Amino acid sequence: MIHYTKRSPITREDNTMEFDMLQMVFDDCYVAWSEGANIQDAFPMLNQDQREFIKTGLTPEDWLMLFADDREVEEFSY
Repeated sequence: MIHYTKRSPITREDNTMEFDMLQMVFDDCYVAWSEGANIQDAFPMLNQDQREFIKTGLTPEDWLMLFADDREVEEFSY
């Protein structure tokens, strides 16, 4: 089990996500991604939210904050 911390570009807060894998496995996947592999190929065992967090630092909650206003505007603009 590892804990990966990254700063959110939206809230500027440090967030930590837990991954159920050995540190060595995470490191190997991270190196593959940093050397050019697509993140979904480098980390096939992770879901989309987890990969997004590694890539950008955005949490699912950040995405909701980013697009909440857009959804509200779409709902009321006929």
